[in-house]
Amino acid sequence: MIQLVAFLGNYGREYARTRHNAGWLFADSLPFADKLSWQSKFKGLYTSVDTTLFAEWAQQYNLFAKKDGSAVPLPKDAPEKIYFLKPETYMNLSGDSIIELVNFYKLRPENVMVVHDELELPLGTVSLKWSGGLGGHNGLRSTKAVLSTADFWRLRFGIGRPDNREIADYVLTPFTPDEQITLSQVFPQAAELLAKVLLSTDPNRLISEWGKKKLAAEGAVL
Repeated sequence: MIQLVAFLGNYGREYARTRHNAGWLFADSLPFADKLSWQSKFKGLYTSVDTTLFAEWAQQYNLFAKKDGSAVPLPKDAPEKIYFLKPETYMNLSGDSIIELVNFYKLRPENVMVVHDELELPLGTVSLKWSGGLGGHNGLRSTKAVLSTADFWRLRFGIGRPDNREIADYVLTPFTPDEQITLSQVFPQAAELLAKVLLSTDPNRLISEWGKKKLAAEGAVL
């Protein structure tokens, strides 16, 4: 099961609302965000939650429950805790933060999910992915380097590619007002996916639906 969720972004006010910080923006949008007590640790901001409590939150916020409204029973092999991490090493050194937590709690790469922005997907699209290429993403490259494998989970938020702009400038530019509207539609649905992933014994079963899913159109109210 996935036990660590690492939300990638860049530290500092100047980067707070930029496209490269989609992972952090998603973390801050979670309906239970105000219940998380972040602390400085593992070269980033870190928090943990009992898995049983997380399951209760999933039901409370209508993220993941059975058809009769009851809580989803925890799998027999569910870990005691789920860890959340926001590396503060800047994007290209994200792995330096991730590996400290992985080593401390003796996690395996398959227990790790990285949440990040994705140029290869259009805005409004979310993708759950296992292993595979890095798409030129420096945060993923750093994570692969420290884990010595690309075999970890990814939750990708599409930001699209710019037409006539440098990539580095594009990802470090804030989302436009229309793009922010799109994210406000995408994030709640992605929160449901996150709950399902973290409470699933086999996240692979979710890929058929969530491998690449359009959740919103830019600037449009669906």
